[in-house]
Amino acid sequence: MMLRIRSRDGLERLRVDDPNATIGHLKTLIQSQLRIPIAHQTLSMNQNLLLAKTPSDLSSFTDMADPSIPLSVLNISHGSFVYVYYDGIERSVAGPAFHPAGSFGRKMTMDDLIAKQMRVTRQENPHCELVSFDRDCANMFQYYVNETLAFAVKRGGFMYGTVSEVGKVEVDFIYELPQQGSEENLVFFRDPEEEKLVEAIALGLGMRRVGFIFSQTVSQDKKDYTLSNRELLQAVEFHAESGLKEWVTAVVKLEVNEDGAADVHFEAFQMSDVCVRLWKEGWFETEIGEEGADPKISRMKKDVVVGVKDTREVDNDFFLVVVKIFDHQGPLSTAFPIENRNVPVTTKALQNHLDRTKNLPFVKRISDFHLLLLLARFLDINADVPALAACVSKQEPVPDGYKLLIESVASSS
Repeated sequence: MMLRIRSRDGLERLRVDDPNATIGHLKTLIQSQLRIPIAHQTLSMNQNLLLAKTPSDLSSFTDMADPSIPLSVLNISHGSFVYVYYDGIERSVAGPAFHPAGSFGRKMTMDDLIAKQMRVTRQENPHCELVSFDRDCANMFQYYVNETLAFAVKRGGFMYGTVSEVGKVEVDFIYELPQQGSEENLVFFRDPEEEKLVEAIALGLGMRRVGFIFSQTVSQDKKDYTLSNRELLQAVEFHAESGLKEWVTAVVKLEVNEDGAADVHFEAFQMSDVCVRLWKEGWFETEIGEEGADPKISRMKKDVVVGVKDTREVDNDFFLVVVKIFDHQGPLSTAFPIENRNVPVTTKALQNHLDRTKNLPFVKRISDFHLLLLLARFLDINADVPALAACVSKQEPVPDGYKLLIESVASSS
């Protein structure tokens, strides 16, 4: 382990290789590595040691006086501070190599060095004021996860909607991309062509991709974490990819209530700014073994500072910022079959849907993202798809040409 030794000369680092090292062993290392004779050393975990002025002051610091006490008994571990007082000798401390910085050749101070450390702290406030879910789209997602998948395997998708000037996110539809879920993993098989169609529809609707939603499995209800390390890596990857500071990650889970019944819960978070930065700069260990890895811990490739400790293991909760959840009634319906589920969506579903909704205005009949996604496969992505979606967004009459084309696609089943 590496200890931080603080004296009146400043901060120095000391390597201790023996896990069973005692205070006496530590004093020997300080003598050999830092050139402070054992006879002149007074050690303590109390930083007030460095304020001592008289032998009487020094005598009150006895927590590290017994050389036989193991360091582990004092909870001294990697990154811990140990304070050392000495007097009567002269020594020079080898500092870091300083380089002039700034237009006036300013040298780096200790504060500059501390600022360059990667510190992981909790972020209190999200960039997103709140997230509001369209009731129907949220219900269709949780219903499938609950009734069809029984929360036995994971399921996910991208959330689309709007972001207000004050950071309010409204989710109006969920695109469920091709995927394979298991009890612990959620693997996406992203289809760039299909995603282009989704983006064209969102553009016409005046919406954009605003977040990521996924379900946890029923077995995870017994785990002592909010997000596992795998879930965190997937969430921060999508957050970083989006470039949207209000990006939201939503989790759907099953929890057992006081009566023994199961309730479906939605929770929403943002990945903290430092989490996104660590991802972009490649600090995360992305290879997670099947056994032995604590799911509530994310591992780093280099030391980060958490509290006062240097560590490569960070509790996932440090990276999560809670977002308030509301609901609303959005502009789209959710009556059409949803893409990339167990049963492929065909033009036959389109014919059935149009037959069922004959009593509605035509624009109302097609005001469904999942229906528009099927239609988009038969339309020009640059002109027709945004134009048709714009009709839905404004609830304007659909031009006769589009009506004929849609009815033609439906009758081809």
